[in-house]
Amino acid sequence: MAASSFWRPFRLIAAIGILVLIAALTACKKEETAAAPNIRPVRTVTVEPREAGETVSLTGEIQPRYQADLGFRVNGKILERPVDVGTQVKTGDLLARLDPQQYRQDLEVAKAEVAKADAEVTRSQAQEYRQRELLKNGHTTQVAYDQALKTFKTAQAQADAARAKQVQASENLGYTDLKADADGVISAIGADPGQVVSAGQMVVRLAQPGEREAVFNLAEAAFKNPPKDPIVEVKLVSNPDIKTEGRVRYLSPQADPTTRTFTVRVSLPDAPPQMRLGANVIGSVTVNEGSSIAIPGSALFQKDGQPAVWLVDKEDTVQLKPITVQRYQGDSVIVGDGLARGDVVVTAGVQKLLPGQKVSLMEASAAQ
Repeated sequence: MAASSFWRPFRLIAAIGILVLIAALTACKKEETAAAPNIRPVRTVTVEPREAGETVSLTGEIQPRYQADLGFRVNGKILERPVDVGTQVKTGDLLARLDPQQYRQDLEVAKAEVAKADAEVTRSQAQEYRQRELLKNGHTTQVAYDQALKTFKTAQAQADAARAKQVQASENLGYTDLKADADGVISAIGADPGQVVSAGQMVVRLAQPGEREAVFNLAEAAFKNPPKDPIVEVKLVSNPDIKTEGRVRYLSPQADPTTRTFTVRVSLPDAPPQMRLGANVIGSVTVNEGSSIAIPGSALFQKDGQPAVWLVDKEDTVQLKPITVQRYQGDSVIVGDGLARGDVVVTAGVQKLLPGQKVSLMEASAAQ
């Protein structure tokens, strides 16, 4: 008991010394922490404008330059349609046929009318001849002869009208057969056998695949800096190795009321056979927009609802700089105004920075 009492004061002194040492070390650490500045590491890029064009790509399809909607010139019920979508046809091939019974009857009636009119011409001509001879001998009056002459000329006119109706009836009968007026392929069907169609209604669509075009729908924004007579590279979506070049032949002067896009047709005089009608293609053209500055999208910050970026100055502190965005291109942002060559822009950690804050540069690259 005596020994334990003897060492107790020494233990108390040691504990007090340890506590004092810990307090001293903690104070030193706090002083060092307070003295050290809050330097945040950031990633950056250096602005470097570039003189280069931008490649714009659109998806479209192969269409024929010439195609027509074909229909009957007369009304009727379709009896047969020996073609379907994809059928190759030659000039004069039968595409569809109407029920001709009514038009055959009309032709027979017209023939009967012609026969009747011819008989009347023969009768009135003989009557006119007799009246003319009697008038020479003084056995009839001038009035009677004039009446006979009038009847004869009227009969001739009626005969001419009857023949015209016969010709029209014959043509209408011929119109019951719809035939191809050019070599091509059937690209669409508008009516089926058994259906009653009116004159001019589309029955088949005939495309002439000899001259093909790539058709695209272009947004209005693409007209800001349009290239002059560009060469368009067109390649198949299914096989990009199959490609050709063409030039813009037609640009729609008015936007589509539904999609608000403009139709662009690119002529393909050397289109390979694999670019069949309806094939999906990608058209690419280079638009030269002069000098441009692109920065990563992660560099954007908002200041009062407007786009801005953090710039690193010579003292390695950051300041917020408002910019204007010309457009977005993938993961990059094309800057309109606000940046100049040599500016160092923070690209990572922008949400945790404060104006005037000290930073350390982890990585620097060129923004183009």
